[in-house]
Amino acid sequence: MSTPNPPVCRPVTELTGNEALFIVLNAGSGRNSANEKRDTITRLLTQAGRRFEIDVVEDPRNLPEAARRATDRAVRERGVVVAAGGDGTLNAVTQAVIGRGVAFAILPQGTFNYFGRTFGIPSDIERAVRAMLDARIEPVQIGMVNDHAFLVNASMGLYPTLLEDREAYKKRYGRSRMVALWSGLVTLMRRPPQWKLDLDLHGKRQTLRTPTLVVGNNALQLEQIGIDNVDKLERGQLVAMSVRPVSTLTLYWLLLRGAFSSLGKAEDVISFGFERLEVKPQGRRRHIKVAMDGEIVRMSTPLVFKVSETPLPLLVPRNVDPADRA
Repeated sequence: MSTPNPPVCRPVTELTGNEALFIVLNAGSGRNSANEKRDTITRLLTQAGRRFEIDVVEDPRNLPEAARRATDRAVRERGVVVAAGGDGTLNAVTQAVIGRGVAFAILPQGTFNYFGRTFGIPSDIERAVRAMLDARIEPVQIGMVNDHAFLVNASMGLYPTLLEDREAYKKRYGRSRMVALWSGLVTLMRRPPQWKLDLDLHGKRQTLRTPTLVVGNNALQLEQIGIDNVDKLERGQLVAMSVRPVSTLTLYWLLLRGAFSSLGKAEDVISFGFERLEVKPQGRRRHIKVAMDGEIVRMSTPLVFKVSETPLPLLVPRNVDPADRA
């Protein structure tokens, strides 16, 4: 028997400064040990006189359940749910928080931290906790694909394969942006399959042949790879990005152009804004892999991408250091 979805509640808009904090800490995220991060959080919140609970999650597969527990407690006690980890951890906790009417805070600990950097939230754990204690609530747009939320991006085709290979390289060589770039170059050595996708965009149907489709919801990431449709996010839309069928050599070139913030100027790259997009692969595929904020999930087709009707009540720093956005 499936568990019914909890009712959607009105998002919280103000803080008293005394809310209890229910923290989900991914032990595998970041460079410092989970014990160090837990000790730092405990020390700072104790000094601030705040009530809190920390759930250290050793196995990432247990993140959804830990997020549900924290959210249920926050709903009952009118507290704040806090996610400490990379973009995948933030995604798992967002999935539990969205629509529950509780505030959401993050302590970014990932490799890229696109979501946290967008709002100037420090990746240093001590500075992030201090920023959280002096924060305001900002309603933040999130994307949806079928019934799953995403903060930064969601994709199918080549991109999930790149992520799977990147995680394998990270386990072997460590977490860094250079390792991520190198793993991408190796992945492209294998000729990626081409997908034929039937798109329904604003009631108009068209067919797209491409190795990958990426839907973005993060201005910082789009700016860094050089996509020009960032203004669409400000208008309450998502941004789809795709590549025409090209050779492996051209895919290498496009990957490098993305690294140097000029991907949007390439003639083989397509991008457009939308509020709702239905994507159905041609053929008999009923389930495909979809990557959301670095985590991969098998989903039923068609895929429906849209802007969530409910914004995320995010705690953002009152005072932002520009260096934390870089």
